[in-house]
Amino acid sequence: QDAIRMLNTLQTNASYLEQVKRDRGDPQAQLEAMQGFLERSGLKVEDLDRLNIIHVTGTKGKGSACAFTECILRSYGLKTGFYSSPHLVQVRERIRINGQPISKDLFNKYFWLVYNRLEGTKDPVHASMPAYFRFLTIMAFHVFLQEKVDLAVVEVGIGGTYDCTNIIRAPVVCGVSSLGIDHTSILGDTMEKIAWQKGGIFKPGVPAFTVAQPERPLEVLRERAEERKCPLYLCPELDDFEKGCWALKLGLAGAHQRSNAALALQLARTWLQRRGCEGELKEVPPSTELVGRPVPLAPVFRLTNAMIQGLRDTEWLGRTQVLSHGPVTWYLDGAHTTSSIQACVRWFCQAALNQDKPHDGSEVRVLLFNATGDRDTAALLKLLVPCHFDYAVFCPNFMQVSANNADQQNFNVTLENALTRCLENQRTWTRLLEEKLGQDPWLPSPLRVGGLLQPAPTRGSLLLVPPAPRPLNSPALVFPCLAQALRWVAQGRDPHLAAPVASGAHPHPAASSGAVLLQEAAAVRVLVTGSLHLVGGALRLLDPALSQ
Repeated sequence: QDAIRMLNTLQTNASYLEQVKRDRGDPQAQLEAMQGFLERSGLKVEDLDRLNIIHVTGTKGKGSACAFTECILRSYGLKTGFYSSPHLVQVRERIRINGQPISKDLFNKYFWLVYNRLEGTKDPVHASMPAYFRFLTIMAFHVFLQEKVDLAVVEVGIGGTYDCTNIIRAPVVCGVSSLGIDHTSILGDTMEKIAWQKGGIFKPGVPAFTVAQPERPLEVLRERAEERKCPLYLCPELDDFEKGCWALKLGLAGAHQRSNAALALQLARTWLQRRGCEGELKEVPPSTELVGRPVPLAPVFRLTNAMIQGLRDTEWLGRTQVLSHGPVTWYLDGAHTTSSIQACVRWFCQAALNQDKPHDGSEVRVLLFNATGDRDTAALLKLLVPCHFDYAVFCPNFMQVSANNADQQNFNVTLENALTRCLENQRTWTRLLEEKLGQDPWLPSPLRVGGLLQPAPTRGSLLLVPPAPRPLNSPALVFPCLAQALRWVAQGRDPHLAAPVASGAHPHPAASSGAVLLQEAAAVRVLVTGSLHLVGGALRLLDPALSQ
């Protein structure tokens, strides 16, 4: 806890982040600063060459692609390191060995080793400490080198060119997952600008792979690869590997995970080949579709048992994850871009459809949502309207009103700002429903489907913060923290959650009528999405074992 509290003092506050956005400066200067921190910690950039790194960027699915890759290579009996972000429950999740977060003892050992070295090398010229993500990146490199991993899968934090992981100078192979619009204030507001940033991780002579992308962003990636003398290949679809054999089973649900798995297969195979471990990897005759492509198609090859097992055994918390707790089923997905929310909606509708239907048909659907940063919340919420939720619940990512858990603290966000955003989301949801239904959204609608319970006609919404400028008219509630939101949704029916406090906590009729519906429904299906931090906080409350 002391180590984590000290780590949290390195979190950059919101004003500093804004300054970084305004004055990013020369990426080379940024990387030189990171190199300086690395050297003060006792490592040189060339030491990282020994880690046999797989470096992966992208907008959507880069964490999942990394998880598939790590699991495949672990299935070969290799000792794997895996650095990812953000963490969901505990900060130790960011640094894994053989798929498991490092132990508390190891975290403590390497945290203080790095911290004390940096503290001990301060002078008038080098007076600063690295910020949170930079510090953890340096710490991960120390862990992987001293614990002698065979390889390290390293996920980029944000972008590529400016990212502090880009001090890696000689990875074995690089990957770019699906591109989309995210972190626009840092990376740019078009797919082409974002593709340029992602292509910044390409290195001379190091093979790189990407999945199907829109035409212009793919062209930008090709230009970046050419400029950096990096051979770039396009991954074939997973379907091409399944021709003539059985369908592959993936450990991560959702059709969108297939492109992440296809990328992982190319990354793992290339790593094995370049490290002299290719063994039985035989290519299938090349596809005729190769002709005329701006980026050549990577080969299809016969999958080994280790690859098939790795894809099947992959676990990645908070992505298309289902927790069945009696009558309440939680669907958790950290989607936070328009295209990832679209994929989440497809997954949720299919997963909810596949669940056993209650005999009396009484099913309540609840959306629990929050979004952070500079994301277009209205665009994300609009995509969720067709799921036909009976209630939308908005809350900040704070677990409790007074967060006393060091792993979950975020000094970049104030409670007041977070609650203001929740109220804006509530108003947006109301407006979207009114546009869709063309009437008071509390009244039964011909658009509602499948035996979902109708909320009783009532007015207003639950506001636990200063009231909005005008009375709201929607089945949308705002709670000041995750714990209160989850308890209201579960109504004492989830064994991991206490029942909501009855006295005075829910003064509004919307909360009271909703509580009755939630208590009496045969099935309650809850989609938690919009933010990985929201999903992480929910997981901590819904699965206490993860905190151990």
